[in-house]
Amino acid sequence: MPATYFTIQEKEEIRKLFGIPLEELDLGTFKKKHRELRSKFHPDNFEHFDNEAVKELATEKFQAIEALSEKLEAYLTDSPTRNQPIITETKGDFTHPDAVFAGKRIKIEVITSDKDLKYHLFGAQYRWLEFGDSFQIPDTKASIVIDEGHLGRRIGFQESIRMYLTFDENESIEMIVDWLFGKIESRTNTLIVAGETILVEPTAIITAIKKETYLRIGKTADTD
Repeated sequence: MPATYFTIQEKEEIRKLFGIPLEELDLGTFKKKHRELRSKFHPDNFEHFDNEAVKELATEKFQAIEALSEKLEAYLTDSPTRNQPIITETKGDFTHPDAVFAGKRIKIEVITSDKDLKYHLFGAQYRWLEFGDSFQIPDTKASIVIDEGHLGRRIGFQESIRMYLTFDENESIEMIVDWLFGKIESRTNTLIVAGETILVEPTAIITAIKKETYLRIGKTADTD
């Protein structure tokens, strides 16, 4: 029987939802915590909200928890699989000094209480940006496309700004992150890069982007 595949993102989500790492979670603890999560996040609990975005977010959250829990229960229940190793997603040695990176449409989501942050990020251009329009990060050739179709859902006073980062092998991730961090520092509640919630600090952002965009070690040799 093949080993169960859990990505880095899934393992981190399990740790946050169930309070302990996957490797330490047993079936009894899982079932108890799963009942609590179902009770807390069930969409019926949000029916009294007039805001449709709140209801939609609640449904999406509940469905994500259920999908992950179904996979997790199967893993914990099936003892032969339980004894096999967990496959963790990896993209290679992205910490190598000669590692090369490039990315296309890397999803970045900024959740903030600051209603003016989107204008601080993109300037007055934000008012005219439409989905598909590209914003070039200053002093680089890297670009960001803002998801204008993502209307900035609110729960209370929180707003979500979703964007997609593209850069080639010649760009410095450090310069990209320096620009981004300079804009969002102290103004962001949550930062999500490629589906992974990370600390709002430069090293964590650089690491998250490098993990997602690693290509290889060293330049590709020229061919005739």
